[in-house]
Amino acid sequence: MSELTITALRFGFLLLLWVMIFSIVAAMRRDLMIGRKAAAGAPTAREVRKNPALAEPAAPVKQQPRQLVVTEGPLKGTTLPLAASPILLGRAQEATLVLEDDYASGRHARLFPQGSRWFIEDLGSTNGTYLADQQLTRALPVELGVPVRIGKTVIELRP
Repeated sequence: MSELTITALRFGFLLLLWVMIFSIVAAMRRDLMIGRKAAAGAPTAREVRKNPALAEPAAPVKQQPRQLVVTEGPLKGTTLPLAASPILLGRAQEATLVLEDDYASGRHARLFPQGSRWFIEDLGSTNGTYLADQQLTRALPVELGVPVRIGKTVIELRP
């Protein structure tokens, strides 16, 4: 091979490496921006904790959630009264609602009150927590009758 061919191959390899580096950086940037785009216009859980007025609905709520009901899964029919304290959901024995579900993590999710609303947040579970078919990436408010799925278990807030 000529020296020109070897130099061209070296530049081609160098160009390929840079393309790979840029594609990795672009993918990482895209992954990091997903949470920011999802949160555009909606207050984060930290902002809600600092200013509970952000969590208040614009119109007065007719009914307040009073209980947590398991609508699907091994614990179907189980109800828990809602108080002012957070509810830990998971397979661990210290959880408020111990889920008998192989797809649930030990400390899977947390349901907590802020102002007059309840929020759900995933605690880094393996299989994720879903609010009305949307996987949680941050704490979101839970409305009455909207299903929250953890593995095979589905829960709802009821009046």
